[in-house]
Amino acid sequence: MEEKFKNKKIYDPIYGFVEITDLEWEIIHSPFYQRLRWIKQLGFSCYVFPGAEHSRFGHSIGVMHNAHKIIESCGKGVEFYELQNHSSPSPEAQLHKNIRIAALLHDLGTFPFSHTIENSYIRHGVVKNKNKHTHADDHENLGSFIIKNTSYEGGITDILERHNVEPKAISDLMKGKSHSVFANQILHSEVDCDRMDYLLRDAHYTGLNYGTYDRDYLLHHFSTARVGKQDILVIKHNALQCVEDFLLARFAWYSQVIRSSRGAKFDALAEELALILLQHNKIYQYEDLMEMVVKRPTDFYQFNDSYFLSSVKKALEDSSLHGQKIKDLANSLLFELSPFSLKIEEFSHTILNQDDEKGDKKARQRVHKVVDKIEDILKTKGGSKDWIISDIPTKKIVLVKSYLNVLKDNTRENLLLNADPVKILDERGEVRLLAEIEHSLMSRLQNVYNFTPNIFCSASAQRLLLQEKVIENEDK
Repeated sequence: MEEKFKNKKIYDPIYGFVEITDLEWEIIHSPFYQRLRWIKQLGFSCYVFPGAEHSRFGHSIGVMHNAHKIIESCGKGVEFYELQNHSSPSPEAQLHKNIRIAALLHDLGTFPFSHTIENSYIRHGVVKNKNKHTHADDHENLGSFIIKNTSYEGGITDILERHNVEPKAISDLMKGKSHSVFANQILHSEVDCDRMDYLLRDAHYTGLNYGTYDRDYLLHHFSTARVGKQDILVIKHNALQCVEDFLLARFAWYSQVIRSSRGAKFDALAEELALILLQHNKIYQYEDLMEMVVKRPTDFYQFNDSYFLSSVKKALEDSSLHGQKIKDLANSLLFELSPFSLKIEEFSHTILNQDDEKGDKKARQRVHKVVDKIEDILKTKGGSKDWIISDIPTKKIVLVKSYLNVLKDNTRENLLLNADPVKILDERGEVRLLAEIEHSLMSRLQNVYNFTPNIFCSASAQRLLLQEKVIENEDK
């Protein structure tokens, strides 16, 4: 057995050698998984951090490896030869195997340049379908569709079924809808295998230290506890500070890198341009992607970063696409020509209270009021070269989900069965939410989130707004 599988290893720059089962090896070498080689993990952040050229391919293997290590740390893992058993695996081996595969496939439906272009598809889907969609046009649902609808040779469904793995079980795990709370926590929680990987991987490739934390110490302190009839994932109290370091690292990473105007501006350009191309039917619609998945997998393979950049290049030369804004966006995106970041008080990065819905609404209303004012000025006094892009996040950058937010959808009795919040096994052997522990930093910071709106514009729009005294500087 060992001799047969000894060469199925991948060397990862973060973790060293990662063992791969023959099933996982077959998945990795399918057209659907190989597509991930050509999709950048951090979108257009490579324009700011030239080393950030890493892909979803390596990230997904790293996520699987972290999932495996968490299972092992909890004493729930099986020997590697059992993971290779496809005929009659034990329930423990099947769960271990399924979690690994779901982790490996969690980004299978990723769009070109990752979440950047995905946001365009989501926005377009909402408008096109008038909110009648039963699901969002996002990477999770597209990945789930691939897992369950590719029963031909080389398809993910076919590979799974030939190895006696139920595609629906993998899809449910990938979407956090498994019957096992323990499995959902490993894949979808405030400290999960996905976040554990991308923080270290993104820090490594950008050269920044924002995302670093003590992975080995954290892994050592994962455990399980019994709540009702369910096993849940907990972290021993000795690692409380390590958990908080992890959460602070993620908070800083999103605030200072992902949502920093230096990098966010090119992602905002790409999102706006992709939305325009979708509206003009110049790039694949979501329905086209699903049809390709079912009928033309090699066509779906080309739905990657190169496809989007080629589509942007065509937009520059397409006479049917009218408007200076489209040409400017395409030119700026292709050749890293930075738009201007407008420094406006209402767009300052602000710490808000996630439990204060009125305060959140007021902050967003102030931002939208400024956008409306600027758009009115550009419409009445500007020309075709005067445009803005408002980048107002819908996702809240939180340290942890606040206790009140967790409680909204749960009774106190089943609070610990909610997958998302961190659970700490305290000195007395009791399981508590991290946000409830009095001497934890998170008990004081649990309800904060970082509101990070940005607004970008063309050079001529910036000059007009200076003239109208809407802004007072020319900082790019």
